[in-house]
Amino acid sequence: MSKSPEVWPGHVLVGQITAPHGIDGTFRVYPTTDFPERWRQWQSVVIDRLGGSRAVIQSRLTPTLVLLKGEGVQTRDAAEALRGALGMVPETALPALPPGEYYWHQLIGLTVVEVGTGRVLGTLAHVLRTGARHDVFEVERPGKKSLLIPALKDVVKHVSLAEGRMDVALLPGLEDVAD
Repeated sequence: MSKSPEVWPGHVLVGQITAPHGIDGTFRVYPTTDFPERWRQWQSVVIDRLGGSRAVIQSRLTPTLVLLKGEGVQTRDAAEALRGALGMVPETALPALPPGEYYWHQLIGLTVVEVGTGRVLGTLAHVLRTGARHDVFEVERPGKKSLLIPALKDVVKHVSLAEGRMDVALLPGLEDVAD
């Protein structure tokens, strides 16, 4: 059984290669960033299956994908071999966010605590992109099903990266749905 790909330490996942595009080595990338236009700004991207950083020769945005031509990938077969590979950039390549905004990778692993009761709900394990107006946080709970919490300002009351904590006000009935 093959091990699923993992993001390298000090890097951030920005996309996953889905398929070749054409015959010249160009490939399709599903962007996992809220800012896919940044693919046009990056001069290099780490492709895990290629073992390191590759210069971006050309990138084009479509409504749902990025079409990328990368250094050293010159044929359709070479692009096909990258299907499922991860595209990453160093954390240092990300611009600073305004106060109160966070990158997904900063939130993973936070302890989620209910406001008012101080009850630990679990650990934020995933951020699910819904395509709707808000994302959803998947909170793993020991011995229970995961709890899905909408990433809304009315729900997420406070985030402290220094404390490794996210305080949330649960919507009525949310836990009942998960149990």
